[in-house]
Amino acid sequence: MRKRPYRNGEIWDFEAEMELSNNDSRYRQQAVILGLDGGTTSTVCVCIPFNYTCTDNNVNSEDGPLPEPPSVLARAVAGCSNHNSVGETAARETLERVMAEALLRSGSTRSAVLAVCLAVSGVNHPTDEYRILSWLRQIFPSHVRLFVQNDSVAALASGTMGKLHGCVLIAGTGTIAYGYTEDGRKARAAGAGPVLGDWGSGYGIAAQALTAIVRAHDGRGPHTALTNCILHALDLSSPDELIGWTYEDPSWARIAALVPYVVSCAEAGDQVANRILLDAVQELASSVKAVVRRLGLCGEDGTDHFPLVMVGGVLEANKRWDIGKEVINCISKDFPGAVPIHPKVEPAVGAALLAWNFLIRQSRKDAIRS
Repeated sequence: MRKRPYRNGEIWDFEAEMELSNNDSRYRQQAVILGLDGGTTSTVCVCIPFNYTCTDNNVNSEDGPLPEPPSVLARAVAGCSNHNSVGETAARETLERVMAEALLRSGSTRSAVLAVCLAVSGVNHPTDEYRILSWLRQIFPSHVRLFVQNDSVAALASGTMGKLHGCVLIAGTGTIAYGYTEDGRKARAAGAGPVLGDWGSGYGIAAQALTAIVRAHDGRGPHTALTNCILHALDLSSPDELIGWTYEDPSWARIAALVPYVVSCAEAGDQVANRILLDAVQELASSVKAVVRRLGLCGEDGTDHFPLVMVGGVLEANKRWDIGKEVINCISKDFPGAVPIHPKVEPAVGAALLAWNFLIRQSRKDAIRS
């Protein structure tokens, strides 16, 4: 059978040079896996090795214990890859460049890749998945296993080390709650972007703060310390100038970067800032509760244990006003079995582990059949 050709281009020029420098017939590239986490703020790609071999000791069951995950060979970072934010052409260029950079840094080429797990925000429908898969097939050789997921799946896997079970709450520039059951059912809440109400997100918190400043300035809302704090941070002299600043570049990440100032004002006792954060806590907790109820992760009596993976800058500890801690407290009142997990590896590694786990189970399955 004739091999399907795959796309080359300037981004992949390094492969020809690498193959020339490694032209010894005894040289064989190490098999690798690529894991990508693509969001509104940044895109990360990691490259991990795959050197698993089935033996009599580990092949008894395809669902048996997994070995210790490998370390990361290389890591590359790029900008936004959410096609809803920057457009499909720019998103694809970012994804392709960051994959090429990770392979270059690991000393590998596409011929060494066994699997790619691409987890990006903006994958909200099977048509999104199909479109990206079709594009990936043009880039990689036909032997490569390709997986496309929403970025929340990689975030969940980063807390469960590649096992899809439990609920993940992401609260960074945007927000989403995503859940999986052990039998493969899944559900999500929020994650529809700022226009459709991701009000627990960094963008949502900051947008409410900017609105509060404008309302205070024109007499529709109470005075707030947010005014002086944010104007000073942006080097503006009047709330009127906020209009020009906001619409000059209304990118989600740029607005969301103001969250630390909202937190600092709340910690200093500003009631307006405090109310914005309290509302965010309720919004984030309600997203998780909706997913948990729909999937029955809490069991019939609501007390079953399940992993609750917490990811994103909004959920990181913020001195006295700890948004993540307050969200957990709110969820635990209804679901005491929730087990909060703050991942020790980043979501891009979680994406790679999803593919890594799949390949190991597939290897075991093939060995059992043979």
